[in-house]
Formats: sequence, structure tokens, C-alpha cells
Amino acid sequence: MKGMKYILFVFLSIASLAANAQYSFKVVVKDAEGKQPLTGVVIADHKGKGAVSDEDGKAVIDNLPEGKHTFYISNVGYKADSVVVTLPDATEHQIALHGDGKELEEVVVVASTRTNERIENAPIKVEVIGKEDLEEENTIKPSNIASILGDVSGVQIQQTSVVSGDANIRIQGLGGQYTQLLRDGMPLFDGFSGGLSIMQIPPLDLRQVELIKGSASTLYGGGAIGGLVNLISKKPGENQEAVLTLNQTSLGESDINGYLARRYKKVGYTFFASYAHQEAVDVNNDGLSDVAQFNTVVVHPRLFFYPGDKTTITLGYEGTFENRIGGDMQVVNNNADSLHQYYERNITQRNTGELLIEQNLPGNAKLNIKGSASSYTRNIEASLYDMKANQLNYYTEASIFVPFKENSFVAGINATGYNFKNLHSENIAIGNYGTNTLGAFAQYTAHLPFNTTAEAGLRADHNDTYGDFILPRIALFHRFNETWATRAGIGFGYKVPDPLAQQIIDYPIEDIQPLPAGIKAERSVGYNLEGNYKKDFNEETNLFINQAFFLTQISSGVVATQVANGNVFFSNADKPIISRGFDTYLRLKIKDVELYAGYTYTDVERKYLQINQFMPLTPRNRMAFTALKEFEGKWRIGLEGSYYGQQYRDGDTKTPSYVLVALMLERKFGKKLTLVANAENLLDYKQSNAEALYTGPISNPDFKPLWAPIDGRVINLSLRYMPFAK
Repeated sequence: MKGMKYILFVFLSIASLAANAQYSFKVVVKDAEGKQPLTGVVIADHKGKGAVSDEDGKAVIDNLPEGKHTFYISNVGYKADSVVVTLPDATEHQIALHGDGKELEEVVVVASTRTNERIENAPIKVEVIGKEDLEEENTIKPSNIASILGDVSGVQIQQTSVVSGDANIRIQGLGGQYTQLLRDGMPLFDGFSGGLSIMQIPPLDLRQVELIKGSASTLYGGGAIGGLVNLISKKPGENQEAVLTLNQTSLGESDINGYLARRYKKVGYTFFASYAHQEAVDVNNDGLSDVAQFNTVVVHPRLFFYPGDKTTITLGYEGTFENRIGGDMQVVNNNADSLHQYYERNITQRNTGELLIEQNLPGNAKLNIKGSASSYTRNIEASLYDMKANQLNYYTEASIFVPFKENSFVAGINATGYNFKNLHSENIAIGNYGTNTLGAFAQYTAHLPFNTTAEAGLRADHNDTYGDFILPRIALFHRFNETWATRAGIGFGYKVPDPLAQQIIDYPIEDIQPLPAGIKAERSVGYNLEGNYKKDFNEETNLFINQAFFLTQISSGVVATQVANGNVFFSNADKPIISRGFDTYLRLKIKDVELYAGYTYTDVERKYLQINQFMPLTPRNRMAFTALKEFEGKWRIGLEGSYYGQQYRDGDTKTPSYVLVALMLERKFGKKLTLVANAENLLDYKQSNAEALYTGPISNPDFKPLWAPIDGRVINLSLRYMPFAK
């Protein structure tokens, strides 16, 4: 009898071990055409447990139970794939992904949320502008990314200066100072150094752009009250890559962009260089330039070192050098006289160094160490003042990502800050200032029963001027079935005051006064709720619909007030700024046809005002659509349109509503040569159609705030050559 009990005990023990045995799934992912390994591909099972492919395209998912599993494999710019495997299986599976069209809501590595979640199942919504979109933008607007960012629903690119052409990114109706702009997860553009930033970032150098609408301060600190834009640089593949783009526009802009990349066994490189020249143009014949004259050079070399299979070290440098002048056309053309004196020249230099170390650890964990330092010098020469200043920005961070079965944990510490120095000025009140912040953050993502994912994050920051900030965030995602899903979240944020932060109205720098003693940092809380509908009718037809609602409240808002003598002073508002609304878009793909339509309703109120509480220059109603058709892999034609509803000026008058239309025609000659003809603003609508752009004498013009394009219709012709394309 005892023997039977012993045998039964051994049998049950073996059965228990077998039942709890854990197995692994191994995969190698490559490009179906070029055969090169694909880095950063997400591999996940139906429960969300996953891994990311390394530089060799390899990934391993451990601790899986015995039985049948379905693994989903996908990456930006490629058609998603899946494979069914019955474990145990020691095979290293080979997956070849085929290139796809636009990918705005597909399965990707979400760099901006620091997780390996499938983007369509991530608790925080991230919208991705992928590789193909950026390649297309390189042939339409090769000198900057302003246009393509403005195509995303809920995002408004607002030009703030007639003379320089400067613009900022506004999300959900809030000012540009509430949008955080990152490069590879590191903030480099803020305050004085944020000037002209998006006007100097070419798309050819980017692998993808990630956008988060609403509060995203928990992971990246102060500044992301309205949202963030993360620019992800390209990485080299094993095959030689080269791209050359030539572009010419009807308004006198000439561009040449070049990109080279290659990875060898232990080292790799990417090298980007561009030159852009724009002639000054007076589109509306009022004697002042509507398009500034500029010469811009950008260089961005990066070196990659692979000392082992699990380590990548990246060293990079980026330099941007520009000479830009606008104003009275006679001055620009060197014909100034006693009456024609008005101009503004901006000579800028931005030098940035970066170091990134990525170390893969056992169990699919990953350690990241990164840092950057950026020196931005801007010399502003004008008829009424002169200023030369420098801002030094720095950022350093160490973080670790650890997966726990189906869940994951990420934590890190970072230090960031900047130092502004007024090197030389005449009639400028702003002096030297700076700020430093030390922060720590943690985030846990849990896959709960019933297809629900919960994410909780917490950041603690200490700023040497404005004190301590605790920023919690909670987000939930629930998938009802393969068609319907919903997500919701709440997050807190803050913004350190900066007198040179971008404003909705472009105040002349000579009018801006220093921050007063005792001014407080802005604080915010943001809410979001959305529902998704996704339907795959067949392999060639699918539909995606997103309906999102948002609400952001900013307390102690830093308000700029211009008094009678023109001086601009700052103070904290005693009542909040509230931004609320909803965003709806749908995307339909039918074989070689892609359709997109979006509508955004935005209502922003400045509660601290007694009357006219609306946010100026913010369209309450905005609609956009795109249609793209491909013919036999050789021709593509695209039509794009957008509607901007009435906007309030900073008073009680309204602007007219208007419509913009663009048309693109592309012809491919094999895989190496592409010719693109594009027409922006076909209807030639510009603000000067409705009103003069300035008042007062031409020797000292007083410009009106900008609410519509001022450059009118622009036609461009570009040629893209890729000699190593296969």
C-alpha cells in the first residue's frame, strides 16, 4: 500500500512538472524583398506576451506553456503576418515580411511608451507616421516635417511669424509650448532652442514619427501637457542603402538630400546631409516677403557599434546651420533706403551630440542608457534691435525594461535642463536664466483577464527653481472582440515657465520681459476616452474607425499680456485653461485604394478672462481627407483636402473659414528611380485674400496674427534615386 502511495506521488509530481513545463518560441524576421534582418519587429501571442527582434532579426519568447499558440509578427511599413506553432518546438522559425502601404494604426514597437505592446492594444494611444509616409513626404516637402505633422487629426501646425516663417505644433487646441518635441526619446527643443525647430527637420532622416495626444508627462517629464512628438532616427541594415532626392518648387526653393547607411558585423553607420535654398517671395505684392529667404545645411552622421550579440552602442552628431532673412523686399534684395529699412535676419547654429547604449538582458529584459547635449546659437539682426544668444540643453537617462510573463515593468532616472545666455543685445530685456530637473519614473503594464490591459505610471521630479512634482497616470485598454475595443486614461503634467517659449501669438523678442519673481509652474490633468472599430473584410479590404474624446485642464497657466507700450509681461492665471472636444477619423483600404477622413471638434476656454474666453486662432471645426490610388506598382495619384472652420482673433471678431486642396502624382521607374509632381493649396487660398497682413508704415509694420497660409499655391517637382534598391 505504501508502495502504491509512493508510485502515485511520483506520478502526480511528474504530471505536475509536465503541466507546468515552460517552452520557448524562436523566430528570425527578414525583409521579403531585400532579405535583410528586420530590427524592432514585435512578435506577440494572443495574450500579449511578446518580444522584439534584435539587429539580426532574432527574437525569443520564453516561459510559454505546452500547446498551440498563434504568434503575430509585424512592423511599421510591412504587412502583418502570423504563425501557428504547437509547443514544444525547437525550430527557429523564419518569417519574411512584405512591404505595405501607409501604417498609421498597426502593430509596432511603441518607443514613446517604452513598452513592447502591440500598438493597437496599447493602453495609451500612439499614432505612428511610418516609413512610407516619410519617404513620400521627402519628395513633397523635403526640407521639413511641418506639413506631414499637420495631416494628423487633432494636430495643428500654426505659422507664427510672417518674417521668419517660424511655426509650432499645437495639439488638441493648446498652444505650442504644451507640445513636447523629442528626438529618439530625448527632448532637445524647448524655449529659445525651440525656435524654427520643425522648420529645420527633414523627413528623409527619420524612420518613423510617433505622436501622443494628451498628457504624456509621466514618462518624459514636464512639457508634454498637450502631447508629444517623438522623432525616431533611422538605423542601418545589412544591405547598403542610399537615397538621393532633388527638389524644385515654383516659389524658388531648391533642395538636395542624401542618405547612406550600412551595417557590417561589428560596426555600422548612417549619414544624412541636406542643403536647402529658398528665394524670398512677396506673394501678395505688399512689399514685404511672405516667404523668407534662407540657406540651410543639415548633417547627421551616426556610428553604431555591436561588441556582442546583445549590445548596441550609438554615437551621433547633428549639425544645423541656417541663414534666414525676411522683411522689406528692397532690404532683402540689398536696395534699402530711408523708407525701406525693415527686416529680420536669423543666423542659427544647432550642434547636438548623442550617446545611446542598448543592452539586452536575460529574459527579454533591456537596459538603456542615453544622453545628449545640444548647443543652439541664434543671432537675430533686425532694423529695431539686435540680439545674439545661446541655449545649452542636456539630457541623460538610464532605464530598464523587464517583462514578467504577460506583464512588463519599466523604470528609470533622468536629469535634464538648459541654460540660456544673452551673449549680446540691444534693446532686449531678457537676461540669463536656466533650470535643471532630476526625475525618476516607473510604469507597470498588466494583462488582466477578459482581454483587458491596465497600465499605471508614476513620475517624481525635482526642479531647482519650481520645486517638486508628482505625476501619476492610469490607462486601461479593453478588447471586446476582434472588431471592437476601447481605451481610457488620466494623466497629470506640469510645465516650467519660460519667457521664450513659443506662444500662439508671435511677440517680438524686444517686447518680451523677464519672468516675475514668484511665478509658479503650470500644472495639468488630462482625460481621454475612445472606442475603435476594426474590420478586415478580406486580405485586400479593411476598415478602421476611431472615436476619441479629450479633456485637459491647466491650472496656474502662465499668461502673456501685452500692454499699451508693447511690452509683454507674464503672470499666473487665477482660473484654468480648459481644452475639450472629440476627434473622429476613419481609414479604408480597398486593394490599391486608400481613403482617410477625419473630423476634430475643439473647444478651448480661458476661464481666467471675464469675456472672450475662447482660445484665439483655434478652429473649432476642422475636417481632412486623403485619397490615394496605385496603378500596377508604377503610378500613384493622391488627393488631399482640409477644411478649417472660423477662428476667433484675440478679440471678438472671427476669421473666414477656408478649404485647402493638394494633388500628387508619382511615377516609379523600377525600384531605383521615382519622379513626383505635387501641388499644394491648389485653390490658392491665403490670408491676404481676406485681409492685409500688416498695418502701419512699411518702415515699422505691425503684423496681424496668422490664421491661414500666406504662401498660396506651391508646385514642386522632385526626383528620388535609390541606386541599391532591389
